Amino acid sequence: MESADLRVFQAVAREGSITKAASRLGYVQSNVTARIRQLESELGTELFFRHNRGMTLSPSGKTLLAYADKIVGLMDEAVKALTSTDDPAGRLLIGSTQSAAAVRMPKLLAAYYNRYPNVQLSLTAGHSDFLTEKVLQYELDGAFIGNKSNHPELQSVPAFEEELVIVSAPPVTSLEEAVTKPILVFSSGCTYRDVLKRWLPTVGWTQSVVMEFGTLEAIIGGVAAGLGISLLPRSVVGKHEADGAIRVHAVPDTIRHMPTTFITRKDSFASSALRAFIATFSAAGEPLETV
Repeated sequence: MESADLRVFQAVAREGSITKAASRLGYVQSNVTARIRQLESELGTELFFRHNRGMTLSPSGKTLLAYADKIVGLMDEAVKALTSTDDPAGRLLIGSTQSAAAVRMPKLLAAYYNRYPNVQLSLTAGHSDFLTEKVLQYELDGAFIGNKSNHPELQSVPAFEEELVIVSAPPVTSLEEAVTKPILVFSSGCTYRDVLKRWLPTVGWTQSVVMEFGTLEAIIGGVAAGLGISLLPRSVVGKHEADGAIRVHAVPDTIRHMPTTFITRKDSFASSALRAFIATFSAAGEPLETV
């Protein structure tokens, strides 16, 4: 079993399709198919269930994927460690929640790039659970997530704190009226969604209508159009409020403040590029601390 075979296996597992995996890797489909069959033959077990919609991992496949992520991730970490220099350079793969990506990341990344132009920055946006999984799979060097992570394989450093508010269409004049409206949220795994769903029952409000949207812009647009309400950072909606497109409602202190933390794997090599990036937002560039 070679590392190249594991990388092919990872791609098929993530994409759920030979065709998509081949496109992602830049291989011909027959090469990917042959490598998967060879790997299954070598291990003496079926790694995928084949069906009309693609391929899904078998129990053996799920077991192998966990090991493949660690093996390939550690190999990539070894390359980083051996090729790293004191001068920040190379690729730096960062993840961020959509709200932080919209408001915090532009200035932060611009300031970092102006100081370290030899670093090739890449930003992936998504909800906190998605980003956490990407870091665990060694697919991101680090990520900004809402709240803290207690995963035993992760460590984090405080980044910034957001003030959360309920946002509604302008005609909605009170919080009591706002919470009777449908809730507009990201898909499961979004921290703001989880906070809102936990808080509403504690104050006697129940809301059964939940609408999922894929982007921050779609949520704000839906709120402005009167479709429902959402819980978002004030920093994200300030301009929309000033323009009169939405109304902001303060929430109790119990849910008003949410920390954003930057997570990395404990076993990841911290390159000079990553250390310099952390220093741009952490107090005096403090080292990562386990949470």
